[in-house]
Amino acid sequence: MQRIYLFSDATGETVERVVRAALTQFRNVDVKLHRMSRLRTREDISNSLDEAAKQPGVIFYTLVDNELAQYLYNEANLRQLEAIDLITPLLYRLASLLGIQPQKEPGLLYQLNSEYYKRMEAVDFTVKQDDGQEPRNLHKADIVLVGVSRTSKTPLSMYLAHKGYKVANVPLVMGIEPPSELYQVDNSRVVGLMIDAQRLVDIRTARLRNMRQNPRGSYADYQRVEEELDFCRRIYRKHPQWQVIDVTNKSVEESAAEILRRFETGIKD
Repeated sequence: MQRIYLFSDATGETVERVVRAALTQFRNVDVKLHRMSRLRTREDISNSLDEAAKQPGVIFYTLVDNELAQYLYNEANLRQLEAIDLITPLLYRLASLLGIQPQKEPGLLYQLNSEYYKRMEAVDFTVKQDDGQEPRNLHKADIVLVGVSRTSKTPLSMYLAHKGYKVANVPLVMGIEPPSELYQVDNSRVVGLMIDAQRLVDIRTARLRNMRQNPRGSYADYQRVEEELDFCRRIYRKHPQWQVIDVTNKSVEESAAEILRRFETGIKD
């Protein structure tokens, strides 16, 4: 059995992925991988090298600090261990090509991957909770948006999801009681959306025309819209801890920024 030691100043996932990718080109080999992670001092490196020397094998390492990388190489030679640097030559070549120096921050790739997967998880959750779907999962949302039809609940939800927030949105329909699960959510997570009545009439009218439907029905009727908004206001007054924002003439980006600002500062209406 061959032993391979994976030395890293972060989690070790990068060096392990590279080595495993290379190993796929070799069939029927007996190899054992030993990951040594978060090596950020000379003492960390020395202790790990001493451990590797007990059962010698080749060492592959990714250390973004040049001095530590050189120290590891020198100390490995003193112990008659073979050490192969997987990242320093690449960093030097990229620095020359791009004309800038690398950040040399351990674990940066892992952090970026974590942020990416967090966003993807948030988007997946938000899609499944759109328009009142799966109300049993409302308690899992970071933010719950409520409001009448065409108040930008879905676009806002998706925009916030791409920033890493799990968002659910629940339509408020006049004459229909919202799902009971909504009232079990932490009040500080709920955001009520309001809009000027005439602006909402204009949006709904344009929507109906785009769908080639009659814009003169009750959906875009001014009096009906006023009644729907009054219905919303009554619900919001019953829950004064909900945050309420006016989205009239605001872009999705502007409304999202206001929601996040209020969450960060704790501002209430």
